[in-house]
Amino acid sequence: MQRNFFKALKVSALGCLALGVLASCGGGTPTATAPEAEPTEPTETASAEGETGTLVIRANGEDFVRQGFTTKDGWEIEFDNLYVSLADITAAQTDPPFDPEVNDTLEAKAEVKVDGTQVVDLAEGDEAAEPVAVGEVEAPAGRFNALAWRMVPAESGPSEGYSIWMQGTATKEGEEIPFTVKVNEELAFTCGDFVGDNRKGILTAGEEADLEATFHFDHLFGDGSAPADDGINTGALGFEPLAALAENGVVDVDSSALQAELSEADYTTFLSILPSLGHVGEGHCAETKLATL
Repeated sequence: MQRNFFKALKVSALGCLALGVLASCGGGTPTATAPEAEPTEPTETASAEGETGTLVIRANGEDFVRQGFTTKDGWEIEFDNLYVSLADITAAQTDPPFDPEVNDTLEAKAEVKVDGTQVVDLAEGDEAAEPVAVGEVEAPAGRFNALAWRMVPAESGPSEGYSIWMQGTATKEGEEIPFTVKVNEELAFTCGDFVGDNRKGILTAGEEADLEATFHFDHLFGDGSAPADDGINTGALGFEPLAALAENGVVDVDSSALQAELSEADYTTFLSILPSLGHVGEGHCAETKLATL
């Protein structure tokens, strides 16, 4: 696993990130690749000496990934590794607040950026493990109420060439299937304020705060503890279509194999779910790029 903690701090004021196609994280079918966001030039320094703190960025696959879960079609899933490759991580203080389901622009009063690509294993640690620390930066005090990142193919390591790498075991009625699912689609998320039991991103000068990129993999597999007609299940792929691709009792597929071997309907469902994986807690994001590499 590559874990390059970032150090670079870039602060810009009144930056404006233009968004193209907005796809809500409710799982709407992506239809096009959005144009790249327009780069912005820093206009002034937004922090002063003694008015900064440390902002820690974390990635969280939630208990579904750390503890395992039952899919909508009754498969017990345990992950050994779930690698995600994150790039261009940017935390921002915005005014007005960015609402990914309403706004098409993010107006940043200040922002901090991470250079380089970070690959993290969301399944790292035991069942009680904390969300994975991706890195930390010095940042101006204030409320960071927006977070953006891209998911790009990893440049090296066990998940090289893929933006998402899922490896584990699925079990149902005495049948056990080791699986590896490798995704090479590139994604880009721009999210609003973190929504959860405790607010995140509120940074006091001289102190530390964290902000979280959250990944909802139950959107892909469904949740066996929820009713069959619950939205989390009606829009999910489940594991059964993947189990049907097993060869010699093992599922080992990438995006190309999924496109070739899944039914057209199941492959469309798979693609439509990817833009809904990224969240900030329960807060929503706009996914602005989905391209088959």
